[in-house]
Amino acid sequence: MPKASELKKGMIIDIGGVPYAVKHLESKSPSSRGSATIYKIRFNNLQTQEKLDSSFKGDDLLKEANCLRVLVQYLYLDGDTYYFMNQEDYSQHGLNAEKMEEQIPYLAEQQQDIVALIMDDDLIAIELPQSVNLVIKHTPPSITGSSATNRSKTAVLTTGLEIQVPEYLESGESIKINTATAKFISRA
Repeated sequence: MPKASELKKGMIIDIGGVPYAVKHLESKSPSSRGSATIYKIRFNNLQTQEKLDSSFKGDDLLKEANCLRVLVQYLYLDGDTYYFMNQEDYSQHGLNAEKMEEQIPYLAEQQQDIVALIMDDDLIAIELPQSVNLVIKHTPPSITGSSATNRSKTAVLTTGLEIQVPEYLESGESIKINTATAKFISRA
């Protein structure tokens, strides 16, 4: 059972029998002596997607949820359900689009390095890698000699995500994107 001071982003905590993912952590040290550091934590309910804000002292114990973390590959979309394949035993799991709205723009078919959170043989959430490679579907033409400048332009990726990219990139190029900030990192 981890203490509140030991929590990290992405950990799954059991609150009242419901799995919650740690989304944001903030610690506040009081100015008076002898006071305990307060940890403000934003949780995301993995069943209903509701947010929960709570405060804990550093020594408060929390119960870690009993869920498996397995590597999966994104296979395909069928209606509103996204299907993933366990890379160890090849079993397939489906996850409704409502449970992963923020992650959908980063999913491309056959994508690997995705971590699935499985509880009682049900897929309850996925964790994307820090960066993904996606292809630029459409962007204005590149400007010759603009590689030394720091200007950007809008690009639409094959998944529908719109981001800012350097002017020298063209449609059809593969690029690496940070999944936490939705920012261009480099060419893939």
